[in-house]
Amino acid sequence: MKRREFVKNTGITLSALPLMPALSKVKNYKLALIGCGWWGNNILGEAMAYGECKVVGLCDVDQSALDRTNERVKTLKGDKPKLYKDFRELLATEKPEIVIVATPDHWHALTAIAAIKQGAHVYVEKPIGHTIGEGQAILKNARDHGKTVQVGTHRRVSPHNISGLEFLRSGKVGKVSQVKCFVNYGQGPGEAQPDQEAPAGLDWDMYVGPAAETAYNPKIHPRGFRQFLNFANGTMGDWGIHWFDQVLWWTEERFPKRIFSSGDRFVKQDNTNAPDTQLATFEFEDFVMNWENRACAPTGYLDHNVGAMFYGTEGTFHMGWQDGWTFYPRNKNAEVINVKPQLNEPDQQNIKELWADFRKSIEDGTRPVCDILHGHLATNISLLGMISYKLGRSIEWDGDKEVILNDPEANKLLTRKYRGEWEYPV
Repeated sequence: MKRREFVKNTGITLSALPLMPALSKVKNYKLALIGCGWWGNNILGEAMAYGECKVVGLCDVDQSALDRTNERVKTLKGDKPKLYKDFRELLATEKPEIVIVATPDHWHALTAIAAIKQGAHVYVEKPIGHTIGEGQAILKNARDHGKTVQVGTHRRVSPHNISGLEFLRSGKVGKVSQVKCFVNYGQGPGEAQPDQEAPAGLDWDMYVGPAAETAYNPKIHPRGFRQFLNFANGTMGDWGIHWFDQVLWWTEERFPKRIFSSGDRFVKQDNTNAPDTQLATFEFEDFVMNWENRACAPTGYLDHNVGAMFYGTEGTFHMGWQDGWTFYPRNKNAEVINVKPQLNEPDQQNIKELWADFRKSIEDGTRPVCDILHGHLATNISLLGMISYKLGRSIEWDGDKEVILNDPEANKLLTRKYRGEWEYPV
C-alpha cells in the first residue's frame, strides 16, 4: 500500500486535526463512564466541556471514586447520573449511546464489547486489552455492530506530533533504518507492603474480575495496577503503546515479523512484578525498532527521557512529549530544529482534540483518527514483546493471520483463562 493511500484510508488529515472546529449541534447523547479514577475523569472532563451529552451513568467498584466523580458531574454540568458498581447493570438500565471505558487494563475488553453490543459508541483507553485475543474480539465486535471505537492514543492529534510526522514524511530525515522507543524515568526501589483487607466501599472481587484471584494490596489500587502482570503489562504495556503507535503512524508496515525481549527486576523491591528494566527488538521489513525502559536514575547527559528516536541518513529525529519534537541534522554546522508542544491540562495531554475527532466520526460515520484497528496493532506490539519476555526467547509473528509461527507454547499466551463466571470474549 502506498503511503498516500494509507493516509487516505485511515482518515488522517494531518494539518486539519489541531484546528478541528466544534461539531454542529445535532444530538444530546446519553453518556456513561466506566472507571471513575484519575484518567477516566480526565476523559469525562473533556466530554462534558465539549457538550452535547447528558451523563446518565457512572460505574466503578470503588465507592469513593464514584462519589467524587458524581459530585464533579453535578458541579460542572448539573447532571444527576445513576451510580453503579457493575457495568452490566449500567448498560442494561441506562442504555447509553456513548461509553467511556477507563478501567484497569484487564477489564477493557469485556466492558468495551458489552457497551458495543448494547449499542454504544466507545472511547476506550489504551492498551485495548490484556491479551491479544481480547483486542481481536473488540475489533471484530466494533466492525460487526458498526460502532465507532476511539482509542486513547491521543498523540495522534497532538499538534507537535502531527507536524513531526509531516517532517518525517518530507524526507528531510533521510532513510530511516532504526527507531528507538524509550521511557527512562528514575523510580527508585520502593517498599513492599503486606496484603490487607480491602477498604470499605471497594468491591475487590469485582475489581479482580476475570483475572487470577489475588489478595488486595494498596500497591495495586488505586493507580498501581500497571506494574502488576495479573492486571496489566508493565511499562511496555502502558507507555509503549503510545510510542509504538507513533511508529506505526509513520511507517507503511503494520506489524513486526520477529520479536525478542529480555529484562528483569534489578531495582524494584516492592510488591510489583513487572520488569523494571526491559529491552526489546522488533524486526520489520524495512527497519528495526528497539524498546527500552529502566528504573535506575535518569541519564543526566541525555536531553530526552521519553519518546521515539528515528535514526535517518540525514540526521536523527526525536518525537517527544513535553519537549515537542527535535531534529538533529547530520551536518554539524546545520541548525537543530525544535517545535514546542501544545498540551492541555490536567496532565499534559490532548484528549480535547481526540474527543472532538471521536464525536465528528460518530456524526459522519467515518473512522476516527485513533480507530480501534490502530489501537489493536499498537497494543499487539507491546503484548508480543511481553510474550517474548515471559518465554525468554524470540518469536516470529504472522501479522496477517495474527498467530505466532511454529510455537504452540507462545500461541497459548495470546489468550488467558478467565476466572469464575467470566467468559473470554470472541
